[in-house]
Amino acid sequence: MNFNEEFLYYVWKNKLFNKDKLKDADENYIEVIDTGTLNTDSGPDFFNAKVKINDTIWAGNVEIHINSSDWYRHLHNKNKAYDNVILHIVATDDKEVLRTDGTIIPTAVLYYDKTIYERYKYLVNTTQILPCASYIKDIDMFTLNSWLTVALYERLEEKTNLVKQIFKKTKNNWEETFYIIMAKAFGFKVNSLPFELLSKSLPLHILGKHKNNIFQIEALLFGQAGLLNEKYEEEDEYYNKLQKEYSFLQKKYNLAPTEGHLWKFMRLRPANFPTIRISQFAVLINKSNHLFSKVINSQNIKELQALFVIQSGIYWNNHYRFGKTSIERTKRLGKGAINNLIINTIIPILFIYGKEKDDEEIISKALGFLEELKAEKNYITKGWQDAGFEIKNAFFSQAVISLHNNYCSKNNCLNCRIGNKII
Repeated sequence: MNFNEEFLYYVWKNKLFNKDKLKDADENYIEVIDTGTLNTDSGPDFFNAKVKINDTIWAGNVEIHINSSDWYRHLHNKNKAYDNVILHIVATDDKEVLRTDGTIIPTAVLYYDKTIYERYKYLVNTTQILPCASYIKDIDMFTLNSWLTVALYERLEEKTNLVKQIFKKTKNNWEETFYIIMAKAFGFKVNSLPFELLSKSLPLHILGKHKNNIFQIEALLFGQAGLLNEKYEEEDEYYNKLQKEYSFLQKKYNLAPTEGHLWKFMRLRPANFPTIRISQFAVLINKSNHLFSKVINSQNIKELQALFVIQSGIYWNNHYRFGKTSIERTKRLGKGAINNLIINTIIPILFIYGKEKDDEEIISKALGFLEELKAEKNYITKGWQDAGFEIKNAFFSQAVISLHNNYCSKNNCLNCRIGNKII
């Protein structure tokens, strides 16, 4: 059979083996009192196990291999850390194993229902987006909902470390932290890094001094983005004014701009060009006083969405890039983009803020906002819907995305509650 040791760990841990066939090489029955605790670090696979062989109870560690000869291949016979192994569990017993002092370690072959292996093999080898698609309808709703809730929390927790790192660097300033996180989000993945670098190169308190002047905010942002260094054949009066204003402000605040070549324009719809997003970000800063506080105090999803109903500056009505005019068109931040920002940025930071402040009301509000938003549509959510699972809102779409990223795509079915149920 083609499987890894992790499958044997699973069978052993959950006592899914045939207890009547668990014997050592001398045909002594082995009664498993306690399988022990799985060890995820170096050393034996299970700590503090307890077994009974004949009339003797043994307490110690258990090591698991595909073949018993793997004991020597892994050099355990020369490692004293394995001398306290009381039982060696294998799929195939092809060699007697010894401790460093030459004493024999009892070895037992693990027998189990072949159906368990067949289901495991199917789940880890299928190419479907949702490996358990053909089984999901048979899983009870309590298991599904409780596990999806855990998956959602995992997704929110994953963002905690990044926020904490930024929070620490801003000397525990939530407004500054929020500003950097929001800037990164305005890059919408493709330009998230240059947007983050831009925000870190231009402290919020400097922008705050020019909060009521959209022109100066744009000059600072485009200048720090490294996008005011070009010369254009077509005369561009606004661009020239931005250059001049930025030159003055750069010297005033002793600013070092980021590198303009980092911004990506290729394979993006013009409405998503970084120039448009930077202008929209400038408008957000201009119109929003104490934005983070307003986000925290929002009482419903419509109130929260309203904070991000913005459009780029007038110049960008007939431009997508500097130095080149285009057809007149207002560049608004669309509803889809707003919801994307809320789902992937606003709600996680609200959740983290609530945890840091030990404020259950804010945590509940963050989760409530997810339940108010429509589910995202992508290949992952489609896989679940095709399997017959109704994704009611963004709470569930975020949960299944988390489940896919941390379990399905990694064939990590043995550590998934749904996979456990199926196997």
